[in-house]
Amino acid sequence: MTGYLGSYATLGLVLLASALFFVTAFSANRVLRPARPAEPAGKRAAYECGLDPVGGDWAQAQIRYYVYAYLYVLFAVEAVFLFPWAVIFDRQGYGLVTVVEMAIFVAVLALGILYAWRKNILRWT
Repeated sequence: MTGYLGSYATLGLVLLASALFFVTAFSANRVLRPARPAEPAGKRAAYECGLDPVGGDWAQAQIRYYVYAYLYVLFAVEAVFLFPWAVIFDRQGYGLVTVVEMAIFVAVLALGILYAWRKNILRWT
């Protein structure tokens, strides 16, 4: 198919084929499934590594785990930005400008870690 409308015709055929595949898959699922599925004992019970479940299914996680994960991701991203900067730092034309940019970047991150330190977020008690 060529021409201006050829691209739209190709897109239309792909969309039609995907819709037919979708309808066929769900129709086959409805036709081939059992009429009355069996519900074996314990099918909906929680599974904990082969042990019998203990307690309810809801557990509360402390917020400090999320804070530590967030700080880890923050400083991992910092490392991702520092490596390319270190590679091009000594090239011609990247001297003082790159040093100032990276100083600002590290200063913002340092302010973040200083804030976390001052608020005692990093204390594990």
